[in-house]
Amino acid sequence: MSTILLQGVTFGGLSILYLRFRDLDFEFVSLSIPDRRDVAVIIGGIGTLLGLLIVSSRVISSLGLESAENQVVTVGQQNPTAFLILIPLSFLLVGPGEELLYRGLVQGTLRETLHPTRAIVLASALFASIHLFSLSGEGKLVYVGIAFVLALVLGTTYEYTDNLVVPALIHGAYNAIQFTSAYLTATSGM
Repeated sequence: MSTILLQGVTFGGLSILYLRFRDLDFEFVSLSIPDRRDVAVIIGGIGTLLGLLIVSSRVISSLGLESAENQVVTVGQQNPTAFLILIPLSFLLVGPGEELLYRGLVQGTLRETLHPTRAIVLASALFASIHLFSLSGEGKLVYVGIAFVLALVLGTTYEYTDNLVVPALIHGAYNAIQFTSAYLTATSGM
């Protein structure tokens, strides 16, 4: 739980410090209330992330590979109530904090000097690689690979909509769905 809180608060705090250091205001990060097109992108983005997760899981399984497990899942399996707490935190801290840092600032800063596609790829690689620190077990590179592909979707939605709220909501919903599924699995006795 402290890791999730630390992520949301730390990433948000680092983002604010970065903006101050560069003497930028929050206009550097494009935020607005989602319009109809944004809502459609949010719904499509959530579906895309879940679809990619299903496809990648099947491919990984068919290749006989394993994916590492995030330590948050390990904690939640020992205490399933933690998953219930993580559901709202996905929307309140994790999605907004990670998206502010990786899409808003990293991708936004890279976009100042690079083509948007390169900015998306580099920001996604950094986002995926930082997950190494929260993984346990075999298959860390498999997990990071999946995170990279999912991050490409988040980066693309930010570039397409120019609204950080869109990937933040997609990310929050994706994590919340994952935690809901993990809670149901942990409490069903399977």
